[in-house]
Amino acid sequence: MSEVIATYLVHNSSGNLEKKAEGIALGLTVGSWTNLPKLEQDQLKKHKGRVVSVDQVGTDNRASHYLGKQVKKGIIKIAYPSVNFSADLPAVLTTTFGKLSLDGEVKLLDLEFSSEVKSAFPGPKFGINGIREKLGVFDRPLVMSIFKGVIGRDIEYLKEQLREQVLGGVNIIKDDEILFENQLTPFETRITEGRKVLDEVYRECGHRALYAVNLTGRTFDLKEKARKAVKLGADLLLFNVFAYGIDVLQSLAEDPQVSIPIMAHPAVSGTLTPSEFYGFSNKLLLGKLLRYAGADLVLFPSPYGSVALEREQTLAIATELTKTDEQFKPSFPVPSAGIHPGLVPLLINDFGQDSVINAGGGVHGHPDGAIGGGKAFQSAVDAVLSGKTLVEFAKNSPELKKAIELWGYKEV
Repeated sequence: MSEVIATYLVHNSSGNLEKKAEGIALGLTVGSWTNLPKLEQDQLKKHKGRVVSVDQVGTDNRASHYLGKQVKKGIIKIAYPSVNFSADLPAVLTTTFGKLSLDGEVKLLDLEFSSEVKSAFPGPKFGINGIREKLGVFDRPLVMSIFKGVIGRDIEYLKEQLREQVLGGVNIIKDDEILFENQLTPFETRITEGRKVLDEVYRECGHRALYAVNLTGRTFDLKEKARKAVKLGADLLLFNVFAYGIDVLQSLAEDPQVSIPIMAHPAVSGTLTPSEFYGFSNKLLLGKLLRYAGADLVLFPSPYGSVALEREQTLAIATELTKTDEQFKPSFPVPSAGIHPGLVPLLINDFGQDSVINAGGGVHGHPDGAIGGGKAFQSAVDAVLSGKTLVEFAKNSPELKKAIELWGYKEV
């Protein structure tokens, strides 16, 4: 049977979770059941939500304190027939969590899609292997850096910053997500001038890097703007997906003329995920759904920085992005925020080699500037892959030595 199975964490004061589950299953599908004539029941049976399981977790004092009443936690699974909705994420999310999200005591933990429903989604166009092929880097984590302090600066400043980051050996450089269309660094100029810088550095030292330009503007202009970016030679698109909607990401990913990878940024997702008691789980919103919709790389808060997520949540996101799936390519996990070279052993231990190490201040704040910062990160990766400690490896890497003196280090 073609369906989507939703898993909810519920907080219930009545103690009757079975009744709660049946109310959700009916309320999000046919509305009522026992009071319907048998003929109508027969007609609507294929549309009725089905309670798959109800598991009592127990009393939660923390939730009770927050909600101001004594509640018990439970995990409920409900199956929604795909005949009820069109095969698109807005329809799926409205069916499984639409008005229920207003309850304030229910968290959507997961969605399981039947193969038929999954086939409606594109998945990543390039994924991990496709991006590795563009760079020719196959046996190590990628290192990414971020433009910093470019608002109010002209294109020459941006070009110089781009050049220094590439000379530092980073593999990907991305726009800051708050760099929008402006007169000093217009979107198209960033692409064409950035292309020249990348090509110049490649001719000089043989190092290839990719530049992710921030795709912004009015929603209905995005597709044409993305197509233009491809024609101008853009490598990657950075996209603030939650400011626009996951379906907009899918629309871009499905367009054959948008023939470059898309990097999804988590900005605005914090309005939907942080609560323990309601909203979306991070692994669903930042993991599974972004992969299904077509993101080739996905940024999310690391477990180490000032806006850190719990380690278990970040690992769950990464698992959703990279797990074996016969229908979708894996997406690159990009744990971000608070990253410096001294954390590379933790990053590789937690997220493996098929990940992107993303740094802003950890590159630009290096005593030797962005060039030194990039080299310090690459040396840190070399140290871990060679089985050496950072301190040991830093004896022959002045850039790494300066980085760990400044920020410290963590060994696994």
